[in-house]
Amino acid sequence: MKDVAISMTQSLNNLSSDSSRDKHDRNGDTIQSEARTDIGTRRHGLHMGHDTRIVIMALAAGIPAVVAAMLFLWFGDHTSKVQWTLTILILSFWFGFSFALRTRVARPLQTISNLLAAVREGDFSIRARGYDRTDTLGDVMAEVNALGATLQEQRLGAVEATALLGKVVEEIDVALFTFDGNRNLRLVNRAGERLLAQPSKRLVGHSAADLGLADCLEAEESRLLDLAFPGGSGRWELRRTTFRQNGLPHQLLVLSDMTRALREEERQVWKRLIRVLGHELNNSLAPIRSIAASLDSLLARRPLPEDWQEDMHRGLAIIANRGEALSRFMEGYSRLTRLPQPSRRPLDVRTWILRVAGLEMRIAVNIAEGPEILIEADGDQLDQLLINLVHNGADSALTVAGGVTMGWRRSGDQLEVWVEDEGLGLPDTGNLFVPFFTTKPQGSGIGLVISRQIAEAHGGSLTLINRKGARGCRAELHLPIPATPTPQR
Repeated sequence: MKDVAISMTQSLNNLSSDSSRDKHDRNGDTIQSEARTDIGTRRHGLHMGHDTRIVIMALAAGIPAVVAAMLFLWFGDHTSKVQWTLTILILSFWFGFSFALRTRVARPLQTISNLLAAVREGDFSIRARGYDRTDTLGDVMAEVNALGATLQEQRLGAVEATALLGKVVEEIDVALFTFDGNRNLRLVNRAGERLLAQPSKRLVGHSAADLGLADCLEAEESRLLDLAFPGGSGRWELRRTTFRQNGLPHQLLVLSDMTRALREEERQVWKRLIRVLGHELNNSLAPIRSIAASLDSLLARRPLPEDWQEDMHRGLAIIANRGEALSRFMEGYSRLTRLPQPSRRPLDVRTWILRVAGLEMRIAVNIAEGPEILIEADGDQLDQLLINLVHNGADSALTVAGGVTMGWRRSGDQLEVWVEDEGLGLPDTGNLFVPFFTTKPQGSGIGLVISRQIAEAHGGSLTLINRKGARGCRAELHLPIPATPTPQR
């Protein structure tokens, strides 16, 4: 019996040495197993692996039966040959099945460990084979395979999306540059190479100052600049933003050549200007030429008609009237180009609206009260803008004995001021802001154009639409509200 105990002790010592051996992954590389210990083993200073604990538990489960068998065998009436034969047989089966259980438990875990290691390294092609979906371990294998397949599809999609993005960046006709935190170039597309007249391998790594782009990185994030580069010069739209890569801040610089677009827009503006000027000049010069020719014919008669002086005065009066109209027309155009930049000061919205409403004497303007709001604006220019809107609304409302209502409200960080009339509405909303277009017999056609310029100079907008579900027109003025307005002086 003492020999049996000694044999069992030696076997347990061998198990501790066997559990320190490394497992091998799919490529034959050794993956060192990490020991997982529970609170009890840590308290005793023991560090047993999962395999060791499985074998110990298997051996412990068989200890009662083995001890009982040994007692009956060695203290019974058996020959020495039978005792040793059965002892060796019992111990062989005991240790054999215990180590077989260890292999049965450890092998699937090794397989799962190899699969997860492959997933961690980015190899999603490895799959577990020969598992049975009817047991729990088979479900684990199936889920690991499904995880690998999902990650493989996601990586394929990411690779394809990255390749597409790379193609777009390369082929887009906009210069793209990325700079790191030290303002050294890290990426440039083909348009950027053409702009700097050098290939990317000579550009990457150089500082923004060396490439002539330092001013672009210090300018506002979105603006137009006149720039000259080795590959071309002109007016460029600059857009700049920041992003992070590998945890470090980077800057993305985008330069779009606006020269061609601006020239085309300038050409369209000149065409509209020439068309309007030609129309107005012809309207004035045609009657002047006709009257002048008639007066010249009148003076050539011999003898002169008795009422020739009256005809002369009437013709000259027409020429003078048309000349004055032409002068007013040119003065109107000059007003469009002489609008000064707004001189911003604190302006109380309620006081401003009540002041303008009191200037309209032909009709009582109804006020829809709004919240107390203070903005930064040029009060004189906004007075002119709102007077134009109220005057137009009153003109329309008086034709049908309607009314005019003004009001204001806050919409996010925007102030919305509206003027509604109960007139006939707008016959043509597409030409409202075309210079000198007017539906009034005595209108100049520049009031709304100047009003919109004033709104845009203040960073806002002006729109006119026909009211929905009611007769009349609605003018809406949107102006920004500063986060912390300057106190009134």
